Amino acid sequence: MILYVDGDAFPNLLKPILFRAIEKLKLKTIVIANKKINIGKSNCITYMVVELGADEADNKIVELLEEGDLVITADIPLADRTICKNAHAIDHRGELYTKDNIKQYLAIRNLMQEIRDSGEMTKGPAAFSQKDAQSFANQLNKFLQKEFKNF
Repeated sequence: MILYVDGDAFPNLLKPILFRAIEKLKLKTIVIANKKINIGKSNCITYMVVELGADEADNKIVELLEEGDLVITADIPLADRTICKNAHAIDHRGELYTKDNIKQYLAIRNLMQEIRDSGEMTKGPAAFSQKDAQSFANQLNKFLQKEFKNF
């Protein structure tokens, strides 16, 4: 299993959590973004900067992604593409996307986009919090314990 991190807008609070898991499992990780970001220095982590553009990082992740890999992303369309390739996706707030729930998340996201496009003002997501970081850590640990019995 390879861990892919959608580095665009990756919260700083999650970097040490993710780094510890990568180091503990010696988990091959590829961080892809359209700008340089740093989760930590490790032989397990490869950083890849792609061209500027709305979906450049997402497209590169999907291009490299194989069945059983894990993607960390807050991008619901990317999570959907990930699930379609029989891989796994966890968002920054700890939601594990699955075949059973991804279409619902995608429909809600698309509805909210239509509302915004029509000129309606909507509130964005709540500010990222320590509680969100804890939810992410819990979901990541749960997922990795299932995948790696020695985690």
